[in-house]
Amino acid sequence: MKYNIFSYLIGEGFRNVFKNKKSTAASLMIMCATMIIFGIFFIIGENINYFIAEIESAQGIQVYINNDAKEEEIKEIGQKIKDLNGVNTVEYVSKEDALNQMKEKFKEKEYLLEGYEQNNIFPASYVVTLTDLNLSGQVQNEISKIENIKKITSRDETVSTLINLANGVRIVTGAILILLVVISIFIISNTIKLTVHARRKEISIMKYVGATNGFIRWPFIVEGIFIGIIAGMISLGLVGGAYSVIAEKMVNTDFMQVIGMSLLRFSDMFTLIVIVYLILGIGIGALGSIISMRKYLKV
Repeated sequence: MKYNIFSYLIGEGFRNVFKNKKSTAASLMIMCATMIIFGIFFIIGENINYFIAEIESAQGIQVYINNDAKEEEIKEIGQKIKDLNGVNTVEYVSKEDALNQMKEKFKEKEYLLEGYEQNNIFPASYVVTLTDLNLSGQVQNEISKIENIKKITSRDETVSTLINLANGVRIVTGAILILLVVISIFIISNTIKLTVHARRKEISIMKYVGATNGFIRWPFIVEGIFIGIIAGMISLGLVGGAYSVIAEKMVNTDFMQVIGMSLLRFSDMFTLIVIVYLILGIGIGALGSIISMRKYLKV
């Protein structure tokens, strides 16, 4: 008996989708627009997070050591830095390595550094990468307390800019999502309300003969959920196709080659976007249907 009732409710919901083609089309367009716009901001946000993760793995705080520090003291400094909270990796750069790095930077003018092999003025140092760029200031402050530290250099301004940009994109994405969800629920509830209004007499009769609110409501909820899932699939295809084409062209540009950065592949975000679209589609569709039914269930 329960199986028959369940089959009826699901079947009735699917039939409503194809019966009311105009309202279904209107709801689909609104939900697709919502999901496509959100998908764009979501992908931008994910790529910025990816950029920051790459920079975190490569970003180095350069810790220069006093020239008169002994070998044991240099090793002790390295161990103390490794033990600090927020430190990811610590790489030692000897005086000879520092000189060779400078020669590579000078390239054709390497001859200007002739003679420095005997009197190497470049200090030994440690290159420190962090687990979280937000801890840059804290880590530098702790390192400065260690003895035999000559100087600490980092690109704090660049780091702060990237963190602020990422936070800004997250806030904008969240605000746009909330606005679009509210608009979508309002429009979808009104489009479904047209269907409910056309069947108001039927609903009243069902109420008088003892049908529960859940029995009457569920076909409309199924209709909203089905529309949401279809909208999610359409949006996923459009956003995925467009992003793959644009990302491929951007990666091959001179600018991206110069800065040495890449973009996330759509396949890397696919599972997460599918989950987000399913939650959005099912949630908006179901909520819109529930809201549109309230008036007609009060008999």
